[in-house]
Amino acid sequence: MSEKKASGAKPVLVQLGSLWTLTDYGGKKSPWSVEKKIRKIRKAGFDGFMGRVPPVTREMIEENGLVFSGIVDLGRASEVRPRLKRLKLAGARCVNVQMLDHDTPTHRAVSLARRVMEAADTLALDVSIEVHRDTCTETPEKAYALAEGFEKAEKRPLKMTWDFSHPAVVKSLGAPFWDRLAERPDLIQVANQFHMRPFNGHHAQIPAMGWDGKLTPEFRDWLEFAERVFACWLEAATPGREIFVCPEQGAPGYDLSVFPDRWDDIQVIRRQLGKVWKRQLRSWTMPKG
Repeated sequence: MSEKKASGAKPVLVQLGSLWTLTDYGGKKSPWSVEKKIRKIRKAGFDGFMGRVPPVTREMIEENGLVFSGIVDLGRASEVRPRLKRLKLAGARCVNVQMLDHDTPTHRAVSLARRVMEAADTLALDVSIEVHRDTCTETPEKAYALAEGFEKAEKRPLKMTWDFSHPAVVKSLGAPFWDRLAERPDLIQVANQFHMRPFNGHHAQIPAMGWDGKLTPEFRDWLEFAERVFACWLEAATPGREIFVCPEQGAPGYDLSVFPDRWDDIQVIRRQLGKVWKRQLRSWTMPKG
């Protein structure tokens, strides 16, 4: 990637398959191993995969040659450096932190976020705090309060992993979503991790493909939002900068019995996001200044 940056390459889309999406595949008698899931992700054409350490190991990452995006839960200051260091040693290119609980006061969340980012700087590790249910960023108000508190204390913006499905459902939004979900475009632009699970204002997960083999109307509405996200991010993107995007469909608990196969649906989402990215990238120009 350094050679691409030096040569003035355009920003780069890195699409990640999620091990979580493949939960329960293979059935109870012969569930797929982590190794098999990673092979499936590679064969499907993803640039990398997203998971946890353990069960993911450095050997698995090196064997498959894919970018690894690590996920970790953090709730205490004493956990921060050891858990981030373990991900660093495993070979994580970037790390997504799901932090604290839904009822954590903002001042405590800010304090831990500062510890997380301090450790990330020390370890030279690319770390972001996720906007996610049942964490200190469960609502938009809590997420933005955390970002503002961190910025006030550290004099720099907080890198966040954006999963817009959660705030969309919290606010029961209708399409086109953008005006209500992009209150801080600057935080979208400083971010480089996005969990792109199709959603609407009432469901944190909707199918991309209907049983008729066509894209669902709800997914088409969501694609318009995805296009705005990419366009916004690219406005500030420098040559060679990477954006890590996970086309995501969640395991049981998110999908309904009437949904199509999760893994098949993921292939549709990956291809459609690739088209959106290429379309937006054609009009990309170097940011001024």
